[in-house]
Amino acid sequence: MLIGLAIRDVVLIESLDLSFGPGLTALTGETGAGKSIILDALGLASGVRADASLVRRGATQAVATAIFAPSSNDAVWAYLDEKGLSYARDEDLVLRRVLTADGRSRAFVNDQATGVGVLRDLGALLIEVHGQHETVGLLDARTHMALLDRFGACETGVRRCMTAWSAWRGARETAQRLRADRDGLAAEANDLSDRLAELDRLSPAEGEAAQLADERALLGAAEKTLSDIAAARDSVDGEALGGRLGQAFRSLDRARQRALAAGVKDGGPVLGLLTQAAEAVDRAMIEAADAAAAIDAAAAAFEFEPERLERAEERLFALRAMARRLGVEPDALPAARAALARRLLAMENADEAVAEAETAERRAGADYRVAADALTLLRRDAGDRLALAVQAELLPLKLEKARFRVAVDAQGDDKAGPSGADRVEFQVSTLPGAPFQGLGVIASGGELARFALALKASLAARAAGPQPLMIFDEVDQGVGGAVADAVGVRLKRLSVGAQVMVVTHSPQVAARADAHWRVRKAGEGERLRAAVDSLPPAAREEEIARMLSGAEITDAARAAARALMHA
Repeated sequence: MLIGLAIRDVVLIESLDLSFGPGLTALTGETGAGKSIILDALGLASGVRADASLVRRGATQAVATAIFAPSSNDAVWAYLDEKGLSYARDEDLVLRRVLTADGRSRAFVNDQATGVGVLRDLGALLIEVHGQHETVGLLDARTHMALLDRFGACETGVRRCMTAWSAWRGARETAQRLRADRDGLAAEANDLSDRLAELDRLSPAEGEAAQLADERALLGAAEKTLSDIAAARDSVDGEALGGRLGQAFRSLDRARQRALAAGVKDGGPVLGLLTQAAEAVDRAMIEAADAAAAIDAAAAAFEFEPERLERAEERLFALRAMARRLGVEPDALPAARAALARRLLAMENADEAVAEAETAERRAGADYRVAADALTLLRRDAGDRLALAVQAELLPLKLEKARFRVAVDAQGDDKAGPSGADRVEFQVSTLPGAPFQGLGVIASGGELARFALALKASLAARAAGPQPLMIFDEVDQGVGGAVADAVGVRLKRLSVGAQVMVVTHSPQVAARADAHWRVRKAGEGERLRAAVDSLPPAAREEEIARMLSGAEITDAARAAARALMHA
C-alpha cells in the first residue's frame, strides 16, 4: 500500500507531501490543473522513463519519493533479497528518484543507491496503472495465465502439472545421460578392452608397488653392503695376514734363541720383552682368524641375489608405466582395473538400461500430458466463466458492443512447461463482426481503462495475496450519468480490502471515494504552481457540486452532490 508521496520541483509542483490510506482515493480538478503531475511524480519514483521536462523551470533537479508499507508476504521482499538490498519487513519501503535538469537520474531504495531498473521492477510489483495505454499487466498476455488460474481456482491442477513436469524432465534427463554414456562407451570400447587385457596380464596386487619399492631399496642397499664386506674381508684375509703374523712370531722366537745363545740371562728384562711381543703376535693371529670368520658370517647373512633385484626393478617399472598411462597412482591399479571392468560391463548392459530409461520417459511424458490436458480443460472452463463475468460488466460501462473471450490454446510438447502446455490470452472484439484480438486493439484510453476495470472487477472476487495499488486514469472519459455511476460502483467495490486511486472528472465517481484530493493552480505568471487540497466532507460536497454545475455552483448542484455522496 502506498502511504506517502513527496514531490519536489516536478513540473508545476514546487513542494508537496501527500499521505494515502486504503480504499478509494479520488483526484479531481479542472483540466490542466496538474492532476497528471501526481501520476508523473509517482511514475518517476517507481522507475518510469522520464526526461528533463519534468524538472520545474528554474530548479536544478526534481525529486519524487514514494513510501510504501508492503505486507509481510509481499513479493517485493524476495526481490530485495535477490538484489542484495537491505530492508526490515516491519518498516516502510522508500523509493526515491532524483532527475537533474540535464536529464540524468539517480535511484535509491531505502536510501541505498541502485539502478533505475530496480525501481521499475519494484514499481511493477507495487503499482498497476490503467488508462491512456498504460494498462500494466493486462495488455501483456504473459500475465493472463496466472490471472486465469487464480480466477478459476486451478492451483491444484497447476501443482499436479508441475509435479508431472518435474518427473518427466527427470526421466528425460536420465535417458539422455544414459544414451550419452552408451555412445561414449561404444566409442572407447576397444581401448577399454585393450587396457583391461594389459592389466589382466600385469595382474597388479593390492599394495604391490609400495612393497616392491621397499624391496628394491633394501636389495640396493644389500649390494653396496656386501661390497664393503668384501673389501673388509680382503683386508683381513687369513692367509696373507696369518702369514705375516706367523713370520713375525718366528722372527721374534729366533731373536730370543740368539739372545740365550749369547748368554743373556733367561728371565731378564730383554728376554721378558721379547716374550711379551711374541705372545701379543700370537694373540693377534688368533683375533685375525676370529675377524675373518665373523666377516664371512656377516656376508652369508645377507644372501644377496642380483637376479632378485633385477626382477623387482622390472616389475616396479612395469607397474609405474601402466599407472602413468591410466593417470593413476601405481597402488591404485587394482581399483582402476575394477573400474574398467565395470565400464565394460555397463557397456554390455547399456542398451538394456537405455531402453528402460526411455520407457520410463515415455510413461512420465504420458502422465504429464494427462495432467496438462486436465489443466487445459480447467482453464477453458474458467475462461468461459470469466468471459461471462466480464461480459456482464461491459454493458453498464458503455462497452456493450465489445465482446470478450479467453483464448486457451493447447500447444505441442515443444511449448510445454511446468504450468502446462497452454497459451492463454484475453481477447476482445470491439465491434460486431470484428475478429477477436489482444486487448491492445482498444484504441481509446478511456475505453481501455473501463475495460480494465471490468476485468479487474471480475477477477477481484478471486484475488489472493497482496494487491498492488491500482490507478485508473480518466476511466470515465467520454461517459456520464448512469455509466459514470457504474464506474464509481465498480471502483468502490474493487477498493474493498485494497487501494485504488482514480483521476476523474466525474462527480459520480468522486462521490464514491473514501478520500478526495483536489488539484488546483495557485499563483500567477512565473509563480504559477500546482497545489493539492485534502477535502473534508463539506469541501467535498462543494467540489462535487462544482463538477456537476461548472463555475457557478447552485443550491441544486449542492443538493445533487449530497445525494451522490450518500447514495
